[in-house]
Amino acid sequence: MLTMPSSDLCDLESISPTLWRASQLARGVGEVVTSGHRALAAELPGGGWPKGGLTELLMLEAGSAELQLLRPALAALQTGRIALLHPPYSPQILALGAWGIDISRLLWLPCQRPQDAVWAAEQILKNGACSALLFWQNELKSETLRRLHLAAQTGRTLFFLVRSWKYQDVPSPAPLRLKLNLLAHGLQIDIIKRRGTPQAFPLLLPWSELVTPDFLLPYSKAQHVLPTATIANSNTSADMDRDLLAATRARGFSGVLAG
Repeated sequence: MLTMPSSDLCDLESISPTLWRASQLARGVGEVVTSGHRALAAELPGGGWPKGGLTELLMLEAGSAELQLLRPALAALQTGRIALLHPPYSPQILALGAWGIDISRLLWLPCQRPQDAVWAAEQILKNGACSALLFWQNELKSETLRRLHLAAQTGRTLFFLVRSWKYQDVPSPAPLRLKLNLLAHGLQIDIIKRRGTPQAFPLLLPWSELVTPDFLLPYSKAQHVLPTATIANSNTSADMDRDLLAATRARGFSGVLAG
């Protein structure tokens, strides 16, 4: 009978980045993009948002802080398109520009039918057409989720699926799942699934980390950037972009998929 020296047992996790001990957080397997939040980075395997895989953001109501949370990551992407697929409201593109996001690289993709949105998501992921894809969709079958995750694994796209809280107990192939909850003092984050040890306590990101200085200006001085009161409200996106067509003409925002 062969036995392994005790010294080797201590280094089993060094064999592959896909191995980790039950008492530790998994290491990142591939590329990650900065989350922009130190406390959150400490809770994410690899220290950032993973590329080439499915990440789920579970919200009480879509459009109520996911873009604020992802702002640093989207701003950090220097190349490639950023697709907003089937969002619940029209994007406020001037606000996104004020965040440091290059709006000439944004694609706003509204869809009439859920199956069209799923098809578009799969094509974007398979073809590596975008550096980031944010997809708002609730009703997805388990085989559809697996197909999207597999498609994401073929490339390097930063892929987020935004869904309702009611799906938190539904099995998902996503390696990373976060439940987001807006509170008076900030955004509470519960990591309900990740590679590694479970999260010990919910994380609270204060609004000072999520709202840029531009959002603290009065509305008349912010050039159509949403005011702080709107950002902190759970119906944030209900007031998005009062004049999308004028903004499109002024800033060259592309609202259609090429072709």
